[in-house]
Amino acid sequence: MKHYLWAIIWAILVLILISSPMPDVTDSRHSFPGIDKLVHTGFFFVFTVLMFFGSLMNGNEPNLISWPNVVVLLSASIFAIGTELVQKFFTDNRQFEYWDIFADHVGIGMGYFAYLVLVLAIKKTKI
Repeated sequence: MKHYLWAIIWAILVLILISSPMPDVTDSRHSFPGIDKLVHTGFFFVFTVLMFFGSLMNGNEPNLISWPNVVVLLSASIFAIGTELVQKFFTDNRQFEYWDIFADHVGIGMGYFAYLVLVLAIKKTKI
């Protein structure tokens, strides 16, 4: 479990940030349409990479597909949906959005892709 510490810390930080009031972004010099979706994608890319890092550090063999990979992807997906439910039921200043869940899953997919690139690089060096 200790190898997942960074992922847990990141998840707590994400929960704090998604529960906080949104800053006023009416000044278009400091923001652009869709920045929210990029933030969601980035949050879950980092979370997924940290989860895969923990999985590898736990001694799981780097494979393209395995049960530990499925657990990481399922955990990230549940966390993504959970963050939107937190916004819907536990905050007054945030709202549930299906597009946020989609952006979260884009980040999860990017994290898995990064892991796959690493796995292929590791396997290539062993040949």
